[in-house]
Amino acid sequence: MSEKSKLPKSKLAGAHVIESFVKTLPGSPGVYRMLGAKGDILYVGKAKNLKKRVTAYTQPSKHPIRIQRMIAQTETMEFALTHTEAEALLLEANLIKKLKPRYNILLRDDKSFPYILITGDHDFPQVLKHRGAKTRKGEYFGPFASGAAVNEAIETLHKVFLLRNCSDSIFSARTRPCLQYQIKRCTAPCVSKVTQEAYAKQVDMARQFLSGKSRKIQDVFAREMMAASERQEFETAAAYRDRIKALTHIQSHLVKGVDNADIHALYQQDGMTCIEVFFFRAGQNYGNRAYFPRHEKDETPEDILAAFIAQFYASRPVPKEILVNIPVSDKAMLEQALKTHILKPARGNKTALVEMAFKNAKDAYQRKRAIDASQTELLEGLAARLGLEAPPERVEVYDNSHIGGTHALGAMIVAGPEGFRKNAYRKFNMDRKDDANKITPGDDFAMMKAMLIRRFKSLTNDETAIRPDLLLIDGGAGQLKVALEALSDLGVSDIPVVAIAKGTEASGGGRNAGRERFFLPGREPFRLEPNDPVLYFLQRLRDEAHRFAITSHRARRTRAITSSPLDDIGGIGEKRKKALLLHFGSAKAVAEAGVADLQKVETISRAVAEKIYNFFHEQR
Repeated sequence: MSEKSKLPKSKLAGAHVIESFVKTLPGSPGVYRMLGAKGDILYVGKAKNLKKRVTAYTQPSKHPIRIQRMIAQTETMEFALTHTEAEALLLEANLIKKLKPRYNILLRDDKSFPYILITGDHDFPQVLKHRGAKTRKGEYFGPFASGAAVNEAIETLHKVFLLRNCSDSIFSARTRPCLQYQIKRCTAPCVSKVTQEAYAKQVDMARQFLSGKSRKIQDVFAREMMAASERQEFETAAAYRDRIKALTHIQSHLVKGVDNADIHALYQQDGMTCIEVFFFRAGQNYGNRAYFPRHEKDETPEDILAAFIAQFYASRPVPKEILVNIPVSDKAMLEQALKTHILKPARGNKTALVEMAFKNAKDAYQRKRAIDASQTELLEGLAARLGLEAPPERVEVYDNSHIGGTHALGAMIVAGPEGFRKNAYRKFNMDRKDDANKITPGDDFAMMKAMLIRRFKSLTNDETAIRPDLLLIDGGAGQLKVALEALSDLGVSDIPVVAIAKGTEASGGGRNAGRERFFLPGREPFRLEPNDPVLYFLQRLRDEAHRFAITSHRARRTRAITSSPLDDIGGIGEKRKKALLLHFGSAKAVAEAGVADLQKVETISRAVAEKIYNFFHEQR
C-alpha cells in the first residue's frame, strides 16, 4: 500500500489538487500561493526550483500535522515566476505582509517608524518629526524606534544648533522673536536675527551631527568659545560652553564599532517568541522595540528569525549590518536579497550589544506573559459577570463625537487577550451623504445605529468577515435599543451587546467618578462592586473608545478649519498656495481671478494659471 493511500481521502484531496499543477511548473525560481475553498490565502512560499518544491507537497505523510492540514485545505494554487531566488524571497516577504496567510510566520506589529526631517523646501529649514511616506523635499535621518526617541533627539538639535521648530505659516507671520529665542533654543530667523548664510551653517552642523560627526562640531564650538572669551564676549562664550556640554553628554553614550546597524535578538519559551530590535545610526542608539511574531509551535527559531527579518525590511531601509543572537536560515540568500551583512558576533563590543538586546527580549517576553495572564483573567471575569458562554476573544467598543451635530464621527476600538488592538481601530464619518440624509444633526441614537449598520453590513455578505464576541456601547438603555435594532435589521442575532452608562453621581466628577450602570437585553440594569477589577477593565475600554472618538473628531475639525479649496487642485503645493493667498488675500479672490491675473503671481505659469481657473469655473 502506498503512503498516500494510508491517509484519509479528505487529506488526499488537496494533494491531488497540488499534483495537477506540478506537471506544468518550470524548474525556475518563483513564489507560490496555496488557496482555500473561499479563496483565502493559506500559505505563501518561495522556491529556487518551483517544480521540485511544490512536488514535495504531493506527499502529505512526509510533513508535520500542521502542513498536512494546510495541504488538505488547498483548493487551488497561484504562481509568480522570478528571475532569481533573492527576488523570490523579497516577493514572498511582501506578499506575506500584505495577505497575512494563516500558515506563515507573520510579523503582526507593522507600524511605521518615525524619522527626523530637515526640510528642503524653505530658505530657513525646519527640523521635524516625520512618519509615513517620504514625499516632502528634505533629508531624512533614522529610523527611530519611537516618537519619544525622536522628540529627545529634536530637543538636542534645538539646544545645540538653535534651529527653528515653528511651522512655515507661523514663521511668515511673526513680527517679534518667540520664547524659543529668549531661552536660547532658536536664532529667530523669522525676524532676521540671523542671516540666511549663518542659519545655513547651523543646519549643516545639525546634518553633520546626525551623520555621526559630533566630535568635529565640538572642536568648532570650542574654537568659537575661546574666540568669544578673548573678545570678552562672555555671554556668547557661555552659550558655546553650554552647547559643548550638551554634545559631551551625547558623546558619552556613543557606541564604538557600530555605525549603521540593527540588532535582532530572539528569545523563545513555551512556544511563544519575542524578537527585540535595536537601531544604531551614526554610533547612536535610536531606540528599540519588541515584536511577537505569529507562528506555529513546531517552527524553528532559525526559520522564525529569517522570516521576521525578510518581512521587517520588506518596506524599510536596510542597514549596512544586521547583528543577531542566533544563526538564521537562508543567511546567504537574505544577505543577497537585502544587500546587507548578517553577523552573529562571537566577541568584542558587538557581542555585548547583542547580549543586551537578548536581555531586553527576555524582559519583554516576561512582561507580555504577565500582562496576557492578567488580561485573560479579566476576560474570564467579564464573561462571568455578563453571563457569556466563554471569555471573549474580540471585544468591540463604540462611541461617537460631534459639536452641535457638526463633523460627526463614530469610533470603534478593539480589545482582546493581548490588550488593545490599535491596528483594528476604525473611524466612521457620519456626515457622508448617505448617512447625513438619515441623521438629524446631534442625534446620537441615529449616529450609533448608522455606525453599527455600516460595521456589520459585511457580515451578511461575507462569511469570512471578522465577527466580534462582544459589543460594548457607550450609553444607556436608548443606545442599547438602537444597537439591537441595527443588528436585527441585518439579521445578526448571535452577538452579545452591553451598554455602559455613567452613574447619576458621576456628573460632577468625570467619566470614572460615578458608579456605571450596565444594560443587557432581557435583564434589569445592574452595577458592579466598586472595587471589582472587571469594572475598572470596562471603564478602561469605555474611556479608550471615548479618547479615540474625541481625538479623531478634533483632528477632523482642525483639518476642516485649516483646509482651503486650493488644497484640491493638483500641482498646487504649499509654496504656490502661500504665494496665491499673499497676492490675492483669500481663496475666494483666487477663485474669481482671471488667467492673466493669476499669471502675475510668482511661480504661476500660464499652464498652472489655466489649471486653477478651470478648476474653479468647472466646479461652478
